[in-house]
Amino acid sequence: MRKLLLYSVGLMVGFVPLLPGCAAARHEVRTPVPIIPGQPVVFSVDGAGKYNGTTSALDQVVKEERLPLTVVPVEWSHGRGRIISDQTDCPHAREQGQRLAEQIMVVRESCPSSKVYIVAHSAGSLVALSAAEQLPPNSVEHIVLLAPAVSADYDVRPALRSSREGMDVFTSERDVLFLRWGVALIGTTDRQRTTHAAGRVGFQPSVQAPEDAALYSKLRQHSWHECVEWTGHNGGHYGPNHPRFLRAYVLPALQIKRS
Repeated sequence: MRKLLLYSVGLMVGFVPLLPGCAAARHEVRTPVPIIPGQPVVFSVDGAGKYNGTTSALDQVVKEERLPLTVVPVEWSHGRGRIISDQTDCPHAREQGQRLAEQIMVVRESCPSSKVYIVAHSAGSLVALSAAEQLPPNSVEHIVLLAPAVSADYDVRPALRSSREGMDVFTSERDVLFLRWGVALIGTTDRQRTTHAAGRVGFQPSVQAPEDAALYSKLRQHSWHECVEWTGHNGGHYGPNHPRFLRAYVLPALQIKRS
């Protein structure tokens, strides 16, 4: 039974040539995707195992909707199929978050007219949060987390400071196999043994000072409901990656309009 559960968990749970089209920045961080000056950029951070589900679906929807948005995949994983390593190696995820923060600053410095967004799924959420924590206030426009595999009591206040429009988090209590049993067995990406992963029950605000209330007002959490099943999101761990769900609920949150 334990081997079966480990196998199931294994199913669970992303650097910037100098930016073409933008002023060259004196920085070693590189991106494989050309950035168009003035066009919004979304850094897509997939979950564990380098399966690129979020990035592929985002790219598909952006192309189908003809949105003026550049999708930049964040390469952070240990490698294809190395799900447990990605889920349990917190120092690695945080190190990759530092690299993502550097990528974002390159774009901010090279293409100051381009708005920057972050979308992350599952274990990739720790990479996204770690990056946001290291950025100056209002460095990014918006952060979206899909089924984040971090603990519910994770302190998101530093990340909220870096996001001008705040953070949207999509959760599902139906995400039992991965974000209840899975994290109870091997832990959340931030190394907590708990049945309360943020992607299942949401982040739990801890208001300790007046400024905290203002920060948490930028945190918007959306619990899965059966009324969204038409999008292909049935409440499971990978449901938020469905193109119809991204089209209907995630991209509208970024307020990107067709060209």
